[in-house]
Amino acid sequence: MSQVRRPDPGSSSRGDTAVRRAWERFAGGEDELNGVRPEIAISWHRCRDQYRVDPNLSKAPAAVAEADHALEHDVVIAELGFRAAAMAHEVSTTGGIVTITDAIGRVLAQWGDPETRTVADEANLAQWFCWSEGAAGTNGMGTALMSHGPVLIRGAEHWCQAFHDWTCAGVAVRDVVTGKPIAVLNVSCWRTELPGTVGAWLGNAATMTQRVLRQRARNDGAELMAAFAQARSGSSATLAAVDPAGRVVLADDAAGVLLGIPGSSPVPDPAVRWRPELPEFIQAARFAAEQAARDPDWTGSTQIVTRLSNEPTSISFRPVFLAGHLVGNVVSFGVSEGNPLPRTAEDVPPRTQPRRMVATRENRMVLLRTPEVSFAQSDGNDVWLSTDEGLLRSTSPGLDRLETELCDSGFLRVHRQYVVNLSRIREVERRDKGELVLVMDDQARTMVPVSRRNTPTVRRALEI
Repeated sequence: MSQVRRPDPGSSSRGDTAVRRAWERFAGGEDELNGVRPEIAISWHRCRDQYRVDPNLSKAPAAVAEADHALEHDVVIAELGFRAAAMAHEVSTTGGIVTITDAIGRVLAQWGDPETRTVADEANLAQWFCWSEGAAGTNGMGTALMSHGPVLIRGAEHWCQAFHDWTCAGVAVRDVVTGKPIAVLNVSCWRTELPGTVGAWLGNAATMTQRVLRQRARNDGAELMAAFAQARSGSSATLAAVDPAGRVVLADDAAGVLLGIPGSSPVPDPAVRWRPELPEFIQAARFAAEQAARDPDWTGSTQIVTRLSNEPTSISFRPVFLAGHLVGNVVSFGVSEGNPLPRTAEDVPPRTQPRRMVATRENRMVLLRTPEVSFAQSDGNDVWLSTDEGLLRSTSPGLDRLETELCDSGFLRVHRQYVVNLSRIREVERRDKGELVLVMDDQARTMVPVSRRNTPTVRRALEI
């Protein structure tokens, strides 16, 4: 790493002194982060140790030329552009600028104060330059892409020294099906404070845009259900309809048993998604979606082992499109048609199986082995881990993300608010109406409720 230049102490807008000094030490190779917010500390670790971004970088690099976002996401970006343009006048009166980036941090559009835009141009905070964390370090746009909520980056909290005169607030809009970011809406000010209304405005813009995405997810689900019904009328095979994230929209009763989810009676809401018990099935469905998105004529098949048999079962994927974009696949069990999905370890995309979990205690990161964690509980946007060292906040952005990371590590989702370590369940209590409550082996002997829809899965997992 190159030698770090010390920030100019005469600057009027370099952030809190403690943060600035922590930045100097951390960028110089030390690990002490007293006075730094946990989310900033985590971002700095990514920038220094994973992305190896030079803290002396003075300009953001140019973005790749090719557009890599799906065509249907153009509607979302256009919606954000409409809201950003409407806010631009209010922001510009306080010297601010508004930017929109795509999912890779590439700036697509910018509005706001002309003088601030001139300063921004010097740092390449302009169209077609990349502001992902991997390209430009901790910043409002790049860090929002890594977060599941609004982010605020002030002064010296930016990883690169050249950006310490900026204050930025950003929020990512994510696909409601896959959870992947689509775009970021960001407000930046140079040597001035952000307008007081920025937080509420960003939140409202993201909420309104997510509403559009939720309606699209409902429409996509309805199209998958229609494709399921059509396939069922012409086939006796066991069937399921899955979205691009591998979650099930509709399954017949036989497929429901194989996947550990409810069957087709009663007919489900097209906006509801069920997560199968089988990580191998989810992985295959995601791979199939990626292939079909590239080639609309693609069909494929593979084999998986279900809980009902030790012998592999063939499954085939047939993509379903609505208005030109992929909404998912109809899966046929016991059928082998189309291109074989990769089966070797070299060809199959690696599963996310963390060797350790990361949490925070005050301003320090705590590295945990999975056996040390009894359960995870969501609290709004935060996830708390019950560990052998007490209650710690997880760095994972949301319980859904943590569930995905731990799906192959002996953890199970038992409730919308809880993911538990199956090996840390001490007792199972049955209530009067058949509800299950898990008594964990943490110090408090915490009682974790099991939701009604997750009860069959828990029973199978515990063999009770």
